[in-house]
Amino acid sequence: MSPNVATRTIRIGSRKSQLALVQTHWVQGELQKRFPEINFEVKTMESKGDKILDVSLSKIGDKGLFTQELEDDMLAGSIDFAVHSLKDLPTRLPEGLMLGCVTEREDPADALVVHEKHAGKTLDQLPEGAIIGTSSLRRLAQLRHHFPSFQFKDIRGNLNTRLRKLDEGQYDAIILAVAGLKRLEMGDRIQQVVPAEISLHAVGQGALGIECRSGDEDILAVIKTLEHVPTAQRCYAERAFLRELEGGCQVPIGVNTVIEGDSLKLTGIVASLDGQTLVKDEISGPVDTADAMGTTLAKRAKDAGAQTILDEISAESR
Repeated sequence: MSPNVATRTIRIGSRKSQLALVQTHWVQGELQKRFPEINFEVKTMESKGDKILDVSLSKIGDKGLFTQELEDDMLAGSIDFAVHSLKDLPTRLPEGLMLGCVTEREDPADALVVHEKHAGKTLDQLPEGAIIGTSSLRRLAQLRHHFPSFQFKDIRGNLNTRLRKLDEGQYDAIILAVAGLKRLEMGDRIQQVVPAEISLHAVGQGALGIECRSGDEDILAVIKTLEHVPTAQRCYAERAFLRELEGGCQVPIGVNTVIEGDSLKLTGIVASLDGQTLVKDEISGPVDTADAMGTTLAKRAKDAGAQTILDEISAESR
């Protein structure tokens, strides 16, 4: 590592939410252990997506809502890198920025969290007409397909806010990410880890993505010490699948990846908003072809009917 990194302060960008700070402070702590001679400082900011809480994500823009302010600061040089939940990081980054590191993944599955009156019940045991809270079109479409009798209601806000709304009785149950609950030490609220057969998870869910300036070799040398190669390979395949489909918050796209030895299996789904149509396929191949596999699977999905779904959603959003 060059001397100018070893003797300076490195500034880490983070959103202000409790979960974002827990994740960022974990990165800060791990790097501080590896590089005790460097001072790592955290700079926080509020993103546009954090401020707009009365409108569903699908109506206010793409996932850059949670990253743009941090990216602007990186390009301006006021922070050196930013820590994101990888599922919030768009697959196409601004010129001058790159995904520099992917950390080891927590369980990427979705979680069912229920109101106390439904304690002990799984999804298939909830009553007809149960009100399920989710802000994710991906979850909504897949759950509508499997449980057409449920009512679905949008829910926004940080994790504590969503749990409060559930506990107040505004919902019978809500769907959250297992990873977020575990990282905030709220794993005891998980009533059921939703099986992949019911809901494939979001691209990158459960992993952290560290974004930095392209070609900043000094910073890359530091953050790459946190890279978890199997997680990165899985997420590269997932992100390539999403990138080829050009999907953001507005498109119900789910994935699942498994590595066995030197082989990676990627499963992908594209669903219509009403849950009536699901295009699902899978592909296997060497782990070092992850990007190509994701792109190939997306093209196959388009040919099998996903393009029609994407076109319909695009037309409805205009």
